[in-house]
Amino acid sequence: METQWIQVTATIKSGYGVASGQGSHSPYPAGSIALQTPFFRDRGLDLSPYFPGTINLSIQPHRFQLTQPQYTFRQVAWFPDIPPEDFSFSRCQLETRHGDRAQGLIYYPHPDTKPDHFQDPSIIEVLAPFLPGLNPGDRLTLRLNPNEVEVTSTEDAHQSNT
Repeated sequence: METQWIQVTATIKSGYGVASGQGSHSPYPAGSIALQTPFFRDRGLDLSPYFPGTINLSIQPHRFQLTQPQYTFRQVAWFPDIPPEDFSFSRCQLETRHGDRAQGLIYYPHPDTKPDHFQDPSIIEVLAPFLPGLNPGDRLTLRLNPNEVEVTSTEDAHQSNT
């Protein structure tokens, strides 16, 4: 049975450059993804097809929740000076406005094990092969697996809280 992907329009947002190590204040010059890659590989997930950094995508006015991610790794002690963290990954697809397509993974460090890191629930971090010409503000199509991810409107969430 073929998966009917959830399709959302996403806007590229500037990140902090920690995942790639390209940020001026990144504590990991090689990037956190490069440091984490061997730990994920040892647990059965090969990140070598992907650029060692994330694409930060805003799906505003929506938010997402991983409901049944393809991979979840608990207590990953990937750096000596920080406590172990939990990570989840879910398949996704990207399509740029130029028609370039790529298979990717949602990269989700669990907020409850990463207390110093706030991530807006409408921002999805994606690992993908290097896609040239992407810039902050560019829009692209993001396809998410409905068996692994739930997408809701922030307006729905606001209405249920009032």
